[in-house]
This record gives sequence, C-alpha cells and structure tokens, in this order.
Amino acid sequence: MRHVIALLIENESGALSRVSGLFSARGYNIESLTVAPTEDASLSRMTIVTTGSDDIIEQITKQLNKLVDVVKVVDISESAHVERELMLIKVRATGKDREEMKRMADIFRGRIIDATDSSYIIELTGNQTKLDSFIGAIDTTLILETVRSGIVGIGRGDRILKL
Repeated sequence: MRHVIALLIENESGALSRVSGLFSARGYNIESLTVAPTEDASLSRMTIVTTGSDDIIEQITKQLNKLVDVVKVVDISESAHVERELMLIKVRATGKDREEMKRMADIFRGRIIDATDSSYIIELTGNQTKLDSFIGAIDTTLILETVRSGIVGIGRGDRILKL
C-alpha cells in the first residue's frame, strides 16, 4: 500500500542523508522525496512517498522517530489529506503541434510559462494521476524534457504537523 509520510526535521546538514540512509539500509524504497524549510528556519518539512504493508510502515515510523534530527513523524495518508505534485514539461511546438500543445495545456489546466519558436514549457500541478494522464494524452515523440517535483501533502481540517 502507498503511504505519504510527513516529518519535521532539524534544518541541519546531513539530516536528509540520515533519513534516506535509514530507508536504503533496510531495503525500503522511496518513490518520492521532497524537502523544504518551514516557517521556522530551524526546521524543514520532508514528505516521503513509499509503499509497504502497515507493519513495514509502522517499522519505518519507529525507526524515523529514533533519528536525532527527526522532531515529528506523521503518516498523512492515514486520514483525509491533500497532495500535489508539480511538473514542468518541455514539448516540441511547431506547425500544427503548436496549437495542439496549447489546447492540451488548457484542457489539463496547465500554463505555458515559456515559449520559443520551436518549444513550450508547460507547468502542471495536480495529483500523480493527472500528470500521468497529461503525458499519456499527448504525442510522446513531442516531449523534449520532463521534470517532476515529487509529492507534497498536508492533512485536511484540524490535523497539523507542528511542534
């Protein structure tokens, strides 16, 4: 089962390495990892997407809580949450393909953030399914480059990850 784990860690050098090392040492796969500072400059928020049974996720959570740099760990996929991913995709946009790329960006509520005579860079945000659907809907021979941020997520309602 897929899990989205959010954690607060001390904003120190080597913290990311210790967290990712915990996963690799135990043979767990990280599907997606994002890290950025929070409103408190001494803390960073890390969002990790991984798969595993409930027992494996419980073990991962316990191991993460043992790390000195980790302040708090929450599996946000256990309850209602919102998750998003950002994708920048550079596509060939010449001739008849130019109008088609613009139309597809509009359909998927993307924005063209850069245009040259031969290409567009399109920005899309949404869940993984939406971004994968966009890639599936366009002619893949027109894709020049793709960059995806990885998932960020936040609990809905009163559920917060804060000290």
